Amino acid sequence: MKQPGLAGRIPLNQSELYTEGTIFRNLTSEELIQQAVRRKEGLITSVGALLVTTGKHTGRAARDKYFVKRGEPIEAEIAWGELNKPISPEAFNRLHQKLLDYFSNRDVFIQQGIAGAHPAYHFPIEVVTDTAWQNLSVLNLIRSRDEYQLHELPEYTILAGIECKADPTEDNTRSDTFICIDFSRKLILIGGSGYAGEIKKALFTALHLEYPRRNILSMHCSANAGSRGDVALFFGLSGTGKTSLSSDPARMLIGDDEHAWNEDGVFNLEGGCYAKTLNLDPKWEPLIWGAVNQRGTVIENAVTFPKTNKIDFTNNQITENCRASYPLNRIENYLPRGQGDHPKNIFFLSADAFGVLPPISRLTPEQSEYFFLAGYTAKLAGTEDGLGKEPKATFSACFALPFLPLNPRIYANMLREKITLHQTNIWLVNTGWTGGGYGRGSRIAINHTRRLISAALEGELNEIEYEQEPYFGLYIPCEVYGLPEEILNPVNTWGSIDDYAKQAKALADSFQSNLEDCL
Repeated sequence: MKQPGLAGRIPLNQSELYTEGTIFRNLTSEELIQQAVRRKEGLITSVGALLVTTGKHTGRAARDKYFVKRGEPIEAEIAWGELNKPISPEAFNRLHQKLLDYFSNRDVFIQQGIAGAHPAYHFPIEVVTDTAWQNLSVLNLIRSRDEYQLHELPEYTILAGIECKADPTEDNTRSDTFICIDFSRKLILIGGSGYAGEIKKALFTALHLEYPRRNILSMHCSANAGSRGDVALFFGLSGTGKTSLSSDPARMLIGDDEHAWNEDGVFNLEGGCYAKTLNLDPKWEPLIWGAVNQRGTVIENAVTFPKTNKIDFTNNQITENCRASYPLNRIENYLPRGQGDHPKNIFFLSADAFGVLPPISRLTPEQSEYFFLAGYTAKLAGTEDGLGKEPKATFSACFALPFLPLNPRIYANMLREKITLHQTNIWLVNTGWTGGGYGRGSRIAINHTRRLISAALEGELNEIEYEQEPYFGLYIPCEVYGLPEEILNPVNTWGSIDDYAKQAKALADSFQSNLEDCL
């Protein structure tokens, strides 16, 4: 193991951290695993992965996020609101000092890397954590520095203290959890949460401001490329199949979740994957299964079979949001360069639990902007408190609303300009239900979805006939080789045309209300 640093001062971005503990800087995956085990932070599973629990937060605390507001010009660009709350410089400084004090009497783990796989458009970063397992997750998710980047000083610094808590009365926060970003100082503070996705998404939020200011579109999507170099993007909220559908053995994976699009094409922002693992199945997701079940992977909040250290991937005892972080080089067909051409096809994935949307439809540029701004999927009854017996329509602008500092229309306008310039095909794909909604119909078979996406990627859908449905004006292919024609138009799969019409109109009305209310 590398010789750890002694107690002392650590120079950080615009500050200095002093600790009486041990300083561990840029440890390897194996070294961090050993530290995590030694410190009893988790257990090693039967396949060698590190299993941990994240405490009270098993997902992002989206309403505990704040941006510093001090009257600078950059703040006029922020879309202030419930998800982008202001915090004063004084309160931010208090929380910053609390984190510095918090780290002063404990071990400190520092991991340095970059965000952005483009030589001219990347950000050196450093992440400071108080646990080895979070540092391992960071190591899995960020991009490693290349030799020419080793001299670059960090631009963004993230301090993450799991048990460092805010005082809502003193610090003007909603709770004792806080995620605070100072865009001017390029400093991110996280306290009161052990969920590793908080670190990943806080940095992504910052990049959603940094890249558009450089006329680069930042995107919450996965990306892959075919043997001819043709690039495809997959947008979708959690549970829509974004990771599963982009991890295609026949195509090269550019990246899983975060990308940017500039004049050269698309490039990955991260170096790993933060995949959902509940009900992970090697039959349908062999690449992800193989990547998750390896030493060095960090698995959060999963449950093992009784009296064993073998994970039960079907068990949601702790949360539906079980996660695993692993580096993308675990995927055999990963593109290490992390860059690709301008996308030829873009897929908007929606898990429509109402059974209304077609399995696939081709969008016009106007429809593309409309569905991008909507960012629609559906949450199922029973997955969250208060949802009741029926699914709930969920909208997240640009498929990324919690991570957007700017008005969603800025990102939507940039997307429309780029797809028009590069003549990109846009497809809406329903990975949800057919033949009725949840509880009545059935989930669209993943092999059918993969066949439809393959047909789009191979150009099979370019010269065929389409029919237009009346509720959204979507263009539905009349036939796709290898699939039954009746599944293509959802009205044909329902037992009652009237029931379908009623549900389709209700969903269309939900779309319209969302756009009027939010935008």
